[in-house]
Amino acid sequence: YMDALVSTEWLQRELGASDLRVVDASWFLPGDSRDARAEYEAGHIPGAVFMDLAGLVDSANPVDNMAPPPEKFASRMQSLGLGDGSRIVLYDDSPIKSAARGWWLLKLFGAHDVALLDGGLAKWKAEGRPLEMGKYSLRHRHFTVWRDAKAVRSKEQILANLESKAQQLVDARGSARFTGEERDPRLNLAPGHIPGSRSLPFGNLFQADGTWKQGDALAAAFADAGVDMDRALVATCGSGMTACVIAFGAHLLGKEDVAVYDGSWTEWGADPATPKATGAA
Repeated sequence: YMDALVSTEWLQRELGASDLRVVDASWFLPGDSRDARAEYEAGHIPGAVFMDLAGLVDSANPVDNMAPPPEKFASRMQSLGLGDGSRIVLYDDSPIKSAARGWWLLKLFGAHDVALLDGGLAKWKAEGRPLEMGKYSLRHRHFTVWRDAKAVRSKEQILANLESKAQQLVDARGSARFTGEERDPRLNLAPGHIPGSRSLPFGNLFQADGTWKQGDALAAAFADAGVDMDRALVATCGSGMTACVIAFGAHLLGKEDVAVYDGSWTEWGADPATPKATGAA
């Protein structure tokens, strides 16, 4: 097995290995003028395929950006050549570190050997490493899909947890969004956060150069936010993207009892019946 986080040096050495699959999982927030697919075609790590996170959603669900049904996910992965026996390395060039969502989806649906590229495409390019243009395609490869129900939470489960307090909620959004000082850019969402959650803006898990904090520095980011790593954790955010950054950070610290509330504030903040809190945690 690879480490969950791999370096640019390691990846360049491994390029071309028959079982290695490199995946561009860049995704931008609605309203960002950047086009992830066009940027992929303009320059990507050699051999990388484009994951298209924007299409990996449950189109039948009215809530934005919910995980797709297992069959849809498996058929997309197979068509990308990602399947059983693949070592999959994901990267992005997105300010919201979207490769973590790709990692979470792959783990949710049963992939075993999945890693993120530390520093992403920005570090790769800054080091003058090779790029390739156009589209890249691989032979179809079978993807055996199953869904790990433990890795995802529904609104009903979060409501029940408000009573039981069995799991602690960790919110990856910026602090002004958490306190309610700043409204969500999506229309019709109430301000604030889910009562009882802790605020841990996802950017706090990275160093100034865009690489992940690790070890004590990473543990301190969770501790400073008041997160008790001995308790089960559910990550939440705006639409289930940066929550996956929290989930991956916890995974780097060896924590496995971590789930993502996939509906996040897009679902919770739009429902007049759910309780909301404002102000600091």
